[in-house]
Amino acid sequence: MELRKRRGLMAALILVNIGIPAVFLIIRLLAHAIAPHSYAPAGGYAIFSTMVAGVLFVFGFIVAATLGCTAGSVDLTEGMFRHLVVTGRSRLALYLARIPAGLAILVPLVAAGFAIVCIVCALAAPTQLSFNGVNVPPGLSQPALETWAAGHADDVICNFPINIGPSSDLAQAVNSVQCGGNNGPPVTKGGPGVPTQPQVTRAQVEDAARRIAGVNFADYSRQFLSPSISLMVKAGLWLELYAAIGLLVGLGLSSLMGQRTVPVILMIILEIVLTPLLSHAPIAHLLNVQRSLVGIAVTHFEPGGLPSVFGGGDHNGGPGVPGVTESATVAVCIIAGWVVIWTVLGAWRMVKRDA
Repeated sequence: MELRKRRGLMAALILVNIGIPAVFLIIRLLAHAIAPHSYAPAGGYAIFSTMVAGVLFVFGFIVAATLGCTAGSVDLTEGMFRHLVVTGRSRLALYLARIPAGLAILVPLVAAGFAIVCIVCALAAPTQLSFNGVNVPPGLSQPALETWAAGHADDVICNFPINIGPSSDLAQAVNSVQCGGNNGPPVTKGGPGVPTQPQVTRAQVEDAARRIAGVNFADYSRQFLSPSISLMVKAGLWLELYAAIGLLVGLGLSSLMGQRTVPVILMIILEIVLTPLLSHAPIAHLLNVQRSLVGIAVTHFEPGGLPSVFGGGDHNGGPGVPGVTESATVAVCIIAGWVVIWTVLGAWRMVKRDA
């Protein structure tokens, strides 16, 4: 009740956790409804993965940390701590009571913002899968994709990514296809100095398209029209886990420091600056420090099908900059360590603080 009465805090939490995704998706819905040929559908798998990994994960932690910092310091800053102590209630119990109170506010907030994203992305998903600018039937097996590519050889060769050299046996077939844009003359795709061979047969072009589609199958297989139910459930639990960690760490830090402003700033720096910076690539002499960050440990349990949160490599087996990795056991120990250590420090400080 003490937290709910702080209207400014509650308004900020709702605005960040629910307002940002809601406004973004409403704009996309309106844009697509007004000009469907110019603007893509508002939902779909790509929007879902971007919103979860790029927005809800980061802002959910910041919202949780802000709420935890407020819960751990509001009684001190408002002079109510001594009134709570004189009631005879255990100081440890006073501290622990803040955990379910914060979760009672935080969990519905995170769930509401995530539910909005899930509903729009599932109901307003595109009807055609766009892969590298080409409309491809979704859910094809590798042989089926290769068969489809043979029937759309020019589009596949011009748009699907492939690296070939002048000596590749695909060079002649690839360079025989003119890939023209709307803003200039047709150009050929291939390495420099590779002459176009007009005698290439259509069968060779189709075979090249099949092979290019095979190379891109791994990336294609991770693309869907809309997120699956299992992915949405796993992503929702993953977001709630990280938000709960943010609440507990913020609560302990603010109780230890006896104020709210500095702990909130430190938590934002941790999430926005330090974690993305140190997760991008392993540093030989700081590898254990990088692994000790709770954000990096939580990304170890990121559901398959989502892009890397901090850009430090692809957690789903795709291409990317090699990021900081650790075993599941190490990740669990780091998460438990952050929760236990900050909870113990916060509770210890509240027990020892003068009323």
